[in-house]
Amino acid sequence: MQNDLSIGEMPLSNAPSEASGLRAEELPVTRIEATRGWQSINGRELWQFRELLYFLTWRDVKVRYKQTLLGAAWAVLQPALMMVVFTVFFGRMAKVSSGDMPYPVFAYLGLVPWTFFATGMANAGNSVVGSERLITKIYFPRLAIPFAAVGAAVVDFLIAFALLLALVLWYGIHPGASLLLLPVVFAPIALTALGVGTMLAALNVAYRDFRYVIPFLTQLWMFATPTVYMQPDAGTSGGVRALLFLNPLTGLISGFRTVCRGGGIDWGQWGLSAGFAVVVFFLGCLIFRRMERDFADII
Repeated sequence: MQNDLSIGEMPLSNAPSEASGLRAEELPVTRIEATRGWQSINGRELWQFRELLYFLTWRDVKVRYKQTLLGAAWAVLQPALMMVVFTVFFGRMAKVSSGDMPYPVFAYLGLVPWTFFATGMANAGNSVVGSERLITKIYFPRLAIPFAAVGAAVVDFLIAFALLLALVLWYGIHPGASLLLLPVVFAPIALTALGVGTMLAALNVAYRDFRYVIPFLTQLWMFATPTVYMQPDAGTSGGVRALLFLNPLTGLISGFRTVCRGGGIDWGQWGLSAGFAVVVFFLGCLIFRRMERDFADII
């Protein structure tokens, strides 16, 4: 006996939907098209995927400390051990000036924000390449991946900041009400990490050489930033001062250190560095958005 009607003969437009009971022509259609040219940051889309951003951040935190003996204690040990090393070589042997602060406090106040920046930038720079399977299978705003990497570094920063407060109080330094400005001085540091990290993430997909550039850039940038030595004073040559102040982290880390010790911020210098941070953030995101349409093809 021959069938009077085969599946191939049934018009697709008249087939009812099992999930909703609607005909196919009545179902909503979502069309995803590749972007062209320069694209702005789609804040609305990122907000719609905020739960995904949260779970990606939590995933990065758990993966980082999975199967480790000390777990989250590494967030404290990394800047603390660096403080010990720099105290021995710079504070004791080289006699690097730390102003009116003990050198261990001076160094740790610079290393905590720097460690956050370096970790966030490096992890964000490698985040897209490390999420190859996720990117090639589903659609979501790609900016969520480097943003989540920097978000995981914020968790490390908060853990290390607890030791910072204990160290400051141990040496008899009382920040007072100036500590309330901490979110203000920390935000541009996070923006700089996001901007540089997203730009490196896009470049790392297109040119795998950047996986070797990122560690070198991190080391070079650290010694170009007054983290473990004093900022340039009036006696420093004009060329050196200009190069240091072109680095947005110069004024940002100085502002962070000043807030944590209870001093007054040089708002002119900090504002210039914060302005550079905003420019770096938007430039990095624009480059990322420009290149992201090819990620699934070349990753």
